[in-house]
Amino acid sequence: MNSKGQAPRLLFIDSGLGGLTVLRAARQAVPEAQVLFIADDAGFPYGSKCAGVLTSRLLGVVERGIEGFDPDCIVLACNTASTVALRALRKAFAIPVVGTVPAIKPAASITKSGLVSVLATPGTVAREYTRELIAQFGAGTRFNLVGAPALAELAEMSAGGEVVEDDAIAREIAPCFVENGGVRTDVVVLGCTHYPLLLDRLDALAPWPVIWLDPAPAIARRIANVLAEIGHIVGVGAKRGSGVITFTSGRAPSASLLTLLQSHNLSIAPSPAAAAA
Repeated sequence: MNSKGQAPRLLFIDSGLGGLTVLRAARQAVPEAQVLFIADDAGFPYGSKCAGVLTSRLLGVVERGIEGFDPDCIVLACNTASTVALRALRKAFAIPVVGTVPAIKPAASITKSGLVSVLATPGTVAREYTRELIAQFGAGTRFNLVGAPALAELAEMSAGGEVVEDDAIAREIAPCFVENGGVRTDVVVLGCTHYPLLLDRLDALAPWPVIWLDPAPAIARRIANVLAEIGHIVGVGAKRGSGVITFTSGRAPSASLLTLLQSHNLSIAPSPAAAAA
């Protein structure tokens, strides 16, 4: 709440449903927040787009999201989008923007073997931004960058109620597991917000136990801190804030997807961006 008793307003942006994993953590940190979640599924997957095209698209999606909602904070709940367009969005809008980047520093601090894999989209692992994070925060740790070409799509399909075979997931994560000099990978950074949607299956299909490092709790803490910095007293809402999700494709969710969205306290709204996507 701010000094006028108004709950904070959060604008979430993702290429699909992966941002729900960040929203879930944010609901714990700022339960009173009102949420507009734009699932830009008309642009899915972001990882296949060049930087200029993706940045231009995100600027348009965010601009349309701001109209009529007046958010206190924009949450770019997508690793690929953040590594490409975070700086551009912060430059374009006066509203604080919280991004999502691979959790390199925490991974380096908790690994015992010194072998860490970063599981992300091919676009994220190819970005210089990711390598800069490793150079800055990963000293003394060997990082294995794994670009999973289909895992985000598999997670999106699974969340939407489609059947996804174990073998398809296992193929995507297999390169994460490295044995070298008698030691094994013991931490896998989940470098895409879609991946925690499959966390139970990732754990079951892993050839040995690892820590799957989900950045969502840290992102939620950053959101809470940003809101506090602009005058909100967070975490004091008497009830859970409302939430609306819109799909830029204009699609109608399946019954199973509708149940998932309702579990995140999200109702469906028509897409103002569909016509322009």
